[in-house]
Amino acid sequence: MTALYHDIIYGPVHSRRLGLSLGVNLLPTESKLCSFDCIYCECGWNAEHPGGRRFNAREEVRRHLENALQGMAAKGTPPDVITFAGNGEPTLHPDFEAVIDDTLALRDRYCPSAKVSVLSNATQIHRDDIRRALLRVDNNILKLDSAFDATVRQIDNPQNPNYSVRGIIEQMKRFEGRMILQTMFLRGECNGTPVDNTTEEEVAAWLRLVEEIRPRQVMVYSLDRDTPCPTLEKVSREELQSIAARVEAHGIPCSVA
Repeated sequence: MTALYHDIIYGPVHSRRLGLSLGVNLLPTESKLCSFDCIYCECGWNAEHPGGRRFNAREEVRRHLENALQGMAAKGTPPDVITFAGNGEPTLHPDFEAVIDDTLALRDRYCPSAKVSVLSNATQIHRDDIRRALLRVDNNILKLDSAFDATVRQIDNPQNPNYSVRGIIEQMKRFEGRMILQTMFLRGECNGTPVDNTTEEEVAAWLRLVEEIRPRQVMVYSLDRDTPCPTLEKVSREELQSIAARVEAHGIPCSVA
């Protein structure tokens, strides 16, 4: 069963990719707000959670985060990472850059060993303020689930009709490798239509884009939680490791989660 995050700060949870993670939700706590509507999103479909569409205020986020970090530091259990994810796309927040500034200051004060990570679908990286903020965090993790527009529309369902993979790639290249590329591999069907981004055609085309972007790291993973489309299938760890080996053959580290 898919579910929303009903708090600004959630966890800490043990992340498959990041370690002991304290989550930050900048999006509405009673609804979902995202520029994608992914068929695998653990928060469910956008239309299921219309709600009031209210972002969490910068000062409220700062206050809640300070309380959480202060408490964890006092207990001697600081998080490995502070992760921005939550009920949708965090970079949609109108004060995202300022929130990142606050977070880095609080991190430095209470748990300087913790990393700051942002999980983003990359739809806002054309904006100067978003790019500046992402370049300041430790783990700037950007999504690319396929090299083909048609597959991205099938899997991720971008809400902007002008979305194009080529446009996103050109923006990713501006990071000059200072980013982590993250890809969800899956197969099955959704609404009666087959979906599979693990075919040789898909993986080979995706690898060409990975080589073009040259991120400092790639993360590949598959389904681990409930999805709004119930007819999707998890890709085996062995298959993911095979894809990771092909990435590493290009001299780019690749982790499997």
